[in-house]
Amino acid sequence: AGQRPSAGAVMFPADELSDDRFLCGRLRLLQPRKGYRAATDPVLLAAACPATSGDRVLDLGCGAGAAALCLGLRVPGLALSGLELQPGYADLARQNADRNGIPFEVHDGDLVRMPRPLRRAFDHVIANPPYYAPGGSPSPEPGRARAMQIGTPLGDWVAAAARRLRPGGWLTLICGADALPEVLPGMGSTLGSVAVLPLAAREGRAALRVIIQARKGGRAPFRLLAPFVIHRGPVHDGDRESYTDAANAVLRDGADLAALFR
Repeated sequence: AGQRPSAGAVMFPADELSDDRFLCGRLRLLQPRKGYRAATDPVLLAAACPATSGDRVLDLGCGAGAAALCLGLRVPGLALSGLELQPGYADLARQNADRNGIPFEVHDGDLVRMPRPLRRAFDHVIANPPYYAPGGSPSPEPGRARAMQIGTPLGDWVAAAARRLRPGGWLTLICGADALPEVLPGMGSTLGSVAVLPLAAREGRAALRVIIQARKGGRAPFRLLAPFVIHRGPVHDGDRESYTDAANAVLRDGADLAALFR
């Protein structure tokens, strides 16, 4: 499933892990009970990637592998690679790939100093960068703080993705809506055909997250798509299921969002 842990890497003890179900249990992920835990963002990110069987996909900041493995489950036959800064999470991604039977080559490292084995061309790059600005109250769990608070500027994430894409390849990225002023200029003249899908928690609510898709060398006009609404009703109504039919199809059944970008 990929590279083995680097010597001296700090791993999560088994009793500090939970075994979580994604996509109605078709994907099982080991995750730390305390620390960064994948929720809906990586599932939505994977659903938006327009990869087809045989494509090469790089997941920047892959964490425990949620986005890449959701994508690999939906689209068999991909050549999946991942880069993760925190060795413990990188090791979990390898374990999760093995236990789900999805080939996934995972490397420890920093995207601004890309490991040599990843310095090759990919058809797709996906990323779920940290979205909380530093300076606030950090999480008491160092792994969660590092995974969620911005350390590397988002422009560097975009630049690193662009360098790894082949001409005509696609970047698919999920981030906070307030990051758009930083992300879009970072695409420069390299990435074009940009489309932004706002993610609204409920009808009539402001979108706090967006999925951005761009093509290396693309020349199509910028598009702001209609919001994708995740929950029914104006407010949260107890613990009952409240996903819209469209969100349920993606988050539970593994449907894709890529068609919304076409």
